[in-house]
Amino acid sequence: MKALRLLAVAFAAVLCACSPGEKQQAAAPGQPQRTLIRFATDWRAQAEQGGFYQALASGEYARRGLDVQIVQGGPGVNVPQLLASGAVELGMGSNSFIVMNLAQEGVPVKAVAAFMQKDPQVLIAHPDPAVNSLADLRGRPILLADASVTAFWVWLKAKYGFTDDQVRKYTFNAAPFLADKRAVQQGYVTSEPYTIEKEAGLKPKVFLLADEGYPGYATMVLAPDRLIAQNPDAVRAFVEASAKGWTDYLNGDPSAADALIRRDNPEMTQDLLDQAREKLKSYRIVAGDEGAPVGTMTDQRWKTFFDVASGQGVYPKTLDYRRAYTLEFLPK
Repeated sequence: MKALRLLAVAFAAVLCACSPGEKQQAAAPGQPQRTLIRFATDWRAQAEQGGFYQALASGEYARRGLDVQIVQGGPGVNVPQLLASGAVELGMGSNSFIVMNLAQEGVPVKAVAAFMQKDPQVLIAHPDPAVNSLADLRGRPILLADASVTAFWVWLKAKYGFTDDQVRKYTFNAAPFLADKRAVQQGYVTSEPYTIEKEAGLKPKVFLLADEGYPGYATMVLAPDRLIAQNPDAVRAFVEASAKGWTDYLNGDPSAADALIRRDNPEMTQDLLDQAREKLKSYRIVAGDEGAPVGTMTDQRWKTFFDVASGQGVYPKTLDYRRAYTLEFLPK
């Protein structure tokens, strides 16, 4: 938590020194100026960011007066720090814990939209006939990244009675999982199950936490409070264009967006993009089971998430969790 407190101080200092969202790009003669929005993603370019790339490729951002530049994430990239330093105007929040942590530390930033109604986080097990549900994973070694131990693992312990002695270090390498048939590892439903099946020749059992009741959002757009105050129209335009981009990416022709993704991330292949896009659709990651408007959030959903997390002692029950988000910019 010390790092987050330092981040809060840095964020406040930076926001006093600059005015994000006021930057204008030079326009051609006779053309209106467009507002520069640098948008930092949480990982290398992939289908899980496809709606943003679609909005860029199709001109949805430009038509709304924005000059959007997607700043690709990766290992070691800290989106809140990029926001704090003024290196970007908007950023991607991977999960609800990130947003709530910032609220707890008083960092002046809010989630303004959630483009994944279901967090795509999964637990992956070997094709063992004894494993038919998440509850069957009690007592088994589970490979988790450090960030996951303080995130969805909290919910798993509360709901299924998992214990910390099950945790093993996950380094984003499937080899330890493949070497131990009792092992379980984390992943995204759109990524690791496919690569494991393709490279190891086994079809793993996959448990999407969201379909088991995990209430967190994913792929949120984070905006500094000062940008919200000084240029709300730019924030609203970005959210609206991104919602259109996600709708078109999943239901239309994704080829232009995929080309931009492969340009930014040459390691990405078309088969990975195609299967990920299909998983986003079949699991209803973006729309949710209720078919909510793309990008939506609700007070009740945030309350449910906070109640679970605070009930496990992650946050004080007195925390004003509503500081973490605003519903002001949701697509109509």
